[in-house]
Amino acid sequence: MSTNLKVTLSVLGAALAVLLLIVAVDLTEPKPPAGAAEVVREDSHRLSTAADGKVTVVEFLDFECEACGAAYPGVEKLRAEYGDRITYVVRYFPIASHPNAYNSAHAAEAAARQGKFEQMYVKLFDNQAAWGHTEESRAPVFEGYAAELGLDMAKFKVDVASAEVAERVRSDAADGAALGVQGTPTFFVNGERFTDAPTYEALKAAVDKGLGE
Repeated sequence: MSTNLKVTLSVLGAALAVLLLIVAVDLTEPKPPAGAAEVVREDSHRLSTAADGKVTVVEFLDFECEACGAAYPGVEKLRAEYGDRITYVVRYFPIASHPNAYNSAHAAEAAARQGKFEQMYVKLFDNQAAWGHTEESRAPVFEGYAAELGLDMAKFKVDVASAEVAERVRSDAADGAALGVQGTPTFFVNGERFTDAPTYEALKAAVDKGLGE
């Protein structure tokens, strides 16, 4: 074997060893799974945003859920008290057994596409007792709310029935399921599951702790 051939083989062998080492290191490096569930996404609906980012409260909800309706006054009291000192995020988690859970979520998302998510959120909860828990579709009722909010009704009707709106709602629900959400309302405070009863007092205590008060 010639000297040049020996040198070439030695160089190739060394290069292969380095390559195998790089591959081995790369394989042992932990990586987050593609499409990992997130508590908050860039497109999540924020009812308020704190400049300092100290406290973020996330609620996975179903607009037809009675427990969500029961928690709603305390949530509104909390939001009124803290305003933009906290980031408050709402995410969809429709419960299949609620006949108008998806209809109401789609109405909220369609309103969001005209900059009126919060207003529709308030309409749906303020009037939950009037439209909830009936087998009959309440889509016409939600159209009435949209009209009261001054939305472009042609656009609203197209959006509420669109695949894009349905996918947006499903995406929130998929994140919730992956995060272990099984019922509503489910809260997260600064990324951690909130396990106390969703009362104003309990949520306030968690918020105050996050703010260092």
